Amino acid sequence: MNDITRIGPSGNSASFYAAGYKNTFQAPKYLKEFGLNAYEYSFGRGINMTDEMAKKIETAFSEADIQLSVHAPYYTNFASKDSEKIEKTFGYVLESIKIANKMGGKRVVVHPGSLTKQTREQALDNAIKNFGGLMELLDREIGDSIDYLLCIETLGKYGQIGTLDEVLAMIKPFERVTACIDFGHINCMTKGSLKTEGDYERLIEKTFKELGDKRAKGIHIHFSKIMYGEAGEIRHLTFEDTEYGPEFEPLAKVLNRYSMNPVIICESKGTMAEDAKTMKEILLS
Repeated sequence: MNDITRIGPSGNSASFYAAGYKNTFQAPKYLKEFGLNAYEYSFGRGINMTDEMAKKIETAFSEADIQLSVHAPYYTNFASKDSEKIEKTFGYVLESIKIANKMGGKRVVVHPGSLTKQTREQALDNAIKNFGGLMELLDREIGDSIDYLLCIETLGKYGQIGTLDEVLAMIKPFERVTACIDFGHINCMTKGSLKTEGDYERLIEKTFKELGDKRAKGIHIHFSKIMYGEAGEIRHLTFEDTEYGPEFEPLAKVLNRYSMNPVIICESKGTMAEDAKTMKEILLS
């Protein structure tokens, strides 16, 4: 495990609340008990946080040296043909960057979008064009006033844009963007294909080829076991599940072999801190 690899949960485990904690600014104390040093805050249903709370979170996480990332609202869709929806998508990303900065975070995870009655080729063409428009907007509105890194996520349903190839095609030209590779989602989209080191290595090799060493080594990772069906992703599971994958051990070997320093976020259902601790132990073994 690289010394600067960051690993932690998305949100708070059930045990966080069972221990009497109530608010996210209390998470650093809880995470230190697990030896974790990253945390992802989700604004999936919309951004609603006061500046006062953002500052409280920033102070707590900074003092504990826990790196915070945020997840933008789930409603982003760069593949849409509707100009109003694209404008809203741009707004969600811009506001996510601003609130992340207030919370002391740099990385913002963003969903690419959905097909919306288009072919994959049409949807991807729109997504590439519209994502370029977003980056032009961010250059005008933010420039270098905020240090941010967008992390575009691979998705897990067939009706969505978000295979690794599609994500890499969207982000390749832009230095302030990297991939958020959700290996659980990829496993859903490929009906359980992630089993061996070679399966993971092919994805990592492709990422290095398209993004270059620096961007590839510092990717954002989401990891969890996920149930899937005919349409892809159904629901997130815990590491105790034995029916669905993927398993983390072969990925850990590949990450170590390539001397990577990603941020790894565990999205297990209700046991994200516990399973993140397990992943850290595997990386160190």
